[in-house]
Amino acid sequence: MTLYCATTNPGKLREFRLAAERWSGHAITVETVPGLKEIEPPEETGATFAENAALKAVYYSRFAPGPVFADDSGLAVDALGGAPGVYSARYAGPAATDADNNALLLERMRGEANRRARFVCVIALAAQGELVETFEGAVEGELLDAPRGAGGFGYDPLFYYPPFGCTLAEASAEQKLAVSHRGQALSALFHSRFGSLSPFAPPKRS
Repeated sequence: MTLYCATTNPGKLREFRLAAERWSGHAITVETVPGLKEIEPPEETGATFAENAALKAVYYSRFAPGPVFADDSGLAVDALGGAPGVYSARYAGPAATDADNNALLLERMRGEANRRARFVCVIALAAQGELVETFEGAVEGELLDAPRGAGGFGYDPLFYYPPFGCTLAEASAEQKLAVSHRGQALSALFHSRFGSLSPFAPPKRS
């Protein structure tokens, strides 16, 4: 069984494929939409993660021979009124790198006592230009005042997850997948569409 995904983010693609493998062994494969890099991307005009995920999934499903899923995800910081939110990937500008976004976030959080934040992910599934279903996940944590860890991507080096006692960038890919916003949304997707298969068992932190 093949699901097509609409992402050019290598970190997300790694997590999509790891989740599919851990859920199903090799029964589910995740491939990018054929010719994705040559397709003009849609403008992400949604005000919410759900709106942007649905917009992308429906758009790219017109270019794939099977079901397509797309995610929209990001960081919501309580002290910043939920920012960067849907602008997480371009918080420091349209061509911002992860380092740029992290630096700006640290600047705006300087001296702030309330460090509560959450990662949110919405995955939308579409086929032939029609939305099929959406799936959501979220994980609560705290923001550090300096990055820690070389794994993950995005804001992971700043996102401290208390049950692990480390940032998501310090956790292994498997540990992160078991608790992350994206792991939750992917698990819901696979359970909904392929419920007869066995879900992965969340790995324990050593």
